[in-house]
Amino acid sequence: MKKEDLIKATHPMVRFDGLSLDVRDLDAQAAFWHAALGGGTLRQEGPGRARIDRIPQRPDAEILRLRQVPNLSPDGARVHLDLRLAGDTPDALVESGATVLRKPGDDPWFVLADPEGNQFCAYPAVDDRPPGIFELVVKCQVAHDLAKWWGTVLGGRVEQEGEAVSVTGAPEFPWDFMVFDPVPDPRPVRPHMHWHVTLRDETPKELIKHGARLIAGPDADEDGWLLEDPEGNRFHAGTAG
Repeated sequence: MKKEDLIKATHPMVRFDGLSLDVRDLDAQAAFWHAALGGGTLRQEGPGRARIDRIPQRPDAEILRLRQVPNLSPDGARVHLDLRLAGDTPDALVESGATVLRKPGDDPWFVLADPEGNQFCAYPAVDDRPPGIFELVVKCQVAHDLAKWWGTVLGGRVEQEGEAVSVTGAPEFPWDFMVFDPVPDPRPVRPHMHWHVTLRDETPKELIKHGARLIAGPDADEDGWLLEDPEGNRFHAGTAG
């Protein structure tokens, strides 16, 4: 299906700064995702927190922060990652603790779950494209509107192909696409995965004017301000330095 360019923003409000994942078992989840992301630097960041930084060949903002929480409710994979495998099957991921939920069929990818049930997609290797994360997927109600919102915030180009709408080409966004996939049901409990951004200004005033909702902050222990986008997806906004 032909892609349609919807907007191309030229003045990003923020810089993308990685992901966070809420977990129950910090050590087990840190070990799994450290292996799944190809290694990199794994370090503790205080009680109940860990951080995995990129391997040298990967983009700077490929960061995964893990935060231990007492309870997690099913989140329907509302925010998840798509990975490209090094080969045809996810054997290495399964050996590290992943579970295969669905094999390729009509859709040419595997659906897997990490040791705590967080779903992600794994695509067989294609040509000479490098393995690893290649897109962040956000399930939402009105994909067209939310993609335009984040395209403006991140300074990227917004493309539509079928029902899915994507942001691509945003400065310092580490992957090929941020995909907004429409689903008919309302957003359930808060997703286990969310993301971080670094502000271009000293406060999130521009984001709030653009339609973000302030939840909390500023808080040094929680990486600055906690905000929600127009569909209630939470994200952290901090300042540089």
